[in-house]
Amino acid sequence: MAALGWLTPRRRSATARSVLAGEASAEAARKSSQEQLAEESLESAEAAETAAPAEPEFPVVGDERAAAFFDLDNTVMQGAALFHFGRGLYKRKFFQRQELARFAWQQAWFRIAGVEDPEHMQDARDSALSIVKGHRVAELMSIGEEIYDEYMAERIWPGTRALAQAHLDAGQKVWLVTAAPVETATIIARRLGLTGALGTVAESVDGVYTGKLVGEPLHGPAKAEAVRALATAEGLDLGRCAAYSDSHNDIPMLSLVGHPYAINPDTKLRKHARELDWRLRDYRTGRKAAKIGIPAAAGVGAIAGGTAAAVALHRRRR
Repeated sequence: MAALGWLTPRRRSATARSVLAGEASAEAARKSSQEQLAEESLESAEAAETAAPAEPEFPVVGDERAAAFFDLDNTVMQGAALFHFGRGLYKRKFFQRQELARFAWQQAWFRIAGVEDPEHMQDARDSALSIVKGHRVAELMSIGEEIYDEYMAERIWPGTRALAQAHLDAGQKVWLVTAAPVETATIIARRLGLTGALGTVAESVDGVYTGKLVGEPLHGPAKAEAVRALATAEGLDLGRCAAYSDSHNDIPMLSLVGHPYAINPDTKLRKHARELDWRLRDYRTGRKAAKIGIPAAAGVGAIAGGTAAAVALHRRRR
């Protein structure tokens, strides 16, 4: 009976009752916590079963059979590289004012319309070829380095640059693919830390430009052929590669790869990309991508790109 009396709460000391209450409370808390964890675990498991599978990480780190191909004009850089190059040559008195006016009009059309006019592009290439005829390749390469600093460096879209860097960080090669002269494209690729560039090749004999092209401009279907040839030479799997462009003219190149991206797309490319569920990103206004999946670094670049565009517009208005 003494033992039973001890168990009667009112006969226990205040200290003993406090200890018992504390232990009971602790045990109840532990039990409640365990039950809550069990419920959360069950809910998580059920959610995982019903949720759509997570999109795999892209670009895939260490995938050496994957690479990225970037168009240049209005994809990596605002405007057309050839027109900026022309401005630099005019500054160095390679040609007269009336030719500069034609370059300026073509550039204005490209920036306002946001599309490549075949006649304008052909005229610009013919003008450039006639201008560089008789000049040494080494001379134009040296001048090209200066022109990049003067007119091109500040026109690189930060968002697209971030996309290219994501591929580089994943251990993949990154190539520019452009109708611009291969020498100009190579300078830009090197300055951006990219692997290299595919571009239009101007004929030269003994290091001097002849004023002719080797084959045709690297434009439209020719870009796709260049990418296909490079992929074969590099042992790449195009299904694991990515391509980026703003123009519907590059649909052949974009269609070659397993990961096509429309960057600052013209109307036709935007429509085509939406129909095929390609990823989109527009850095001209800072609009968000139409489909999630572009590396996070590009989101930061989009803000920077939009800011840069706004500042440039403000300067022009002033």
